[in-house]
Amino acid sequence: MERMRVKKIQSQTPNSSSCKSVIISALLFFKTVMKASFQCIRRNSIVFESGHREQENGEKNILQVGPETVDSQETDRLKDEEVFLNSSDEDVLESELELEELNEIFHFEMKQSNSTLRERTRSLNAPSPIQQFGPCGRIMKNSAMVMTIQDPASQRLTWYKPPLTVLVIKKVRDAAVIPPFIQLVKWFINEKRMVVFVESAIMADPVLIRNPEFGHIQEKLMTFNEQKDDLTDKIDFVVCLGGDGTLLYASSLFQQSVPPIMAFHLGSLGFLTPFKFEDFDAQVTHVLEGHAALTLRSRLRCILIKKEEEDKGLKPATNQLVLNEVVIDRGPSPYLSNIDLYLDGKLITSVQGDGLIVSTPTGSTAYAVAAGASMIHPSVPAVMVTPICPHSLSFRPIVVPAGVELKITVSPDSRNTAWVSFDGRKRQELCHGDSLRVTTSIYPIPSICSQDQISDWFDSLAECLHWNVRKKQKAMTTNEVDPYAEVPQE
Repeated sequence: MERMRVKKIQSQTPNSSSCKSVIISALLFFKTVMKASFQCIRRNSIVFESGHREQENGEKNILQVGPETVDSQETDRLKDEEVFLNSSDEDVLESELELEELNEIFHFEMKQSNSTLRERTRSLNAPSPIQQFGPCGRIMKNSAMVMTIQDPASQRLTWYKPPLTVLVIKKVRDAAVIPPFIQLVKWFINEKRMVVFVESAIMADPVLIRNPEFGHIQEKLMTFNEQKDDLTDKIDFVVCLGGDGTLLYASSLFQQSVPPIMAFHLGSLGFLTPFKFEDFDAQVTHVLEGHAALTLRSRLRCILIKKEEEDKGLKPATNQLVLNEVVIDRGPSPYLSNIDLYLDGKLITSVQGDGLIVSTPTGSTAYAVAAGASMIHPSVPAVMVTPICPHSLSFRPIVVPAGVELKITVSPDSRNTAWVSFDGRKRQELCHGDSLRVTTSIYPIPSICSQDQISDWFDSLAECLHWNVRKKQKAMTTNEVDPYAEVPQE
């Protein structure tokens, strides 16, 4: 009989059953085929068990692959856990009884690993978003969330300390929003004892200043300037009063981690604003107590590298996060745009038409859907690429994995330059030699749901876009003859 020695592996968890599983998993069978199978199973088992150890030890260990990669300690530990063969008189498995027990153990580990493999795994091409939003908010801890794709319903908000500051953003140039704005701000100050931040520009709004109710709270408000102030570590909670544009503006204020955002529908369309303002106090209190579902809306990191910046090795001046889309179009030129599209460094195609839309799943129901794209649920890790009026009958919109890097340049033989805009803002020219690089950011928008992730999205499709609305076909009466029924044969 072949003699084997195995390196004893120290158990990494305090649980006795887990200790036994780790030690047993290190045993190597003498048969080559069984050896290869067992090593593969062992590697999967270690990675799966790492999520349970993470919860017990309170450690932060994010496994991800993509342009904004975080480290993985599991890969290094796998290299350290070696199982080797050697002839020795010590620790020898000689008896047939021990081999039979070893076979039973192997079949048990096979069943355990098969149940593990049935777990849905996260796409390795998609970056894992950070789990903390502002100073106070974060995703509720889930030991398996790093390695498995979650059911969207399991993404719920929790506060690990009470939120103390709130940013209230209202729709501009709309007098109808002012009474709800004043009512909400007074409630936060008097009832919740929270520090309220507002834009410095609204303090000069003549309609707001003339309102006597605003005079009582004006001195208690904290102001910020979009161009000068960084709100990253100052705001615990954000409330938007307006439409989708108000939420897009709130997104632009946070170029890194974003606090949880609650959006009230006081605008025009309201696809991204699920809350009604009538009973705002009960709804906000419900959220502040930690009872809320979250939709993590991915954003795109857009870096515009000018030719002169690349030649001189300078830091790009434009580094922007967008929630909806980045649009590249022909601008004022009468000629077709001629844009080269690269995916992970490989030239995919040249776009000849009015331009190109690169959008998030959230943006798929905005400009992209008007250009013929499909609508994607915001929980899907993907990037939508949609041509604008392409001069080709076969150029259809495509969906690519969230982890790829897109590069867009003006073709060398293009007759004109192109123009770029980020969520409809900061429009600038894309010249020959410039490049725009687009990746999925690890800083999503934690959008608070009114009901849940699925119901809110389909309600918005029905109410805002009238998705699949038509008259119902009438049912046949019992006495009605079906004209398409098979004619009986004589």
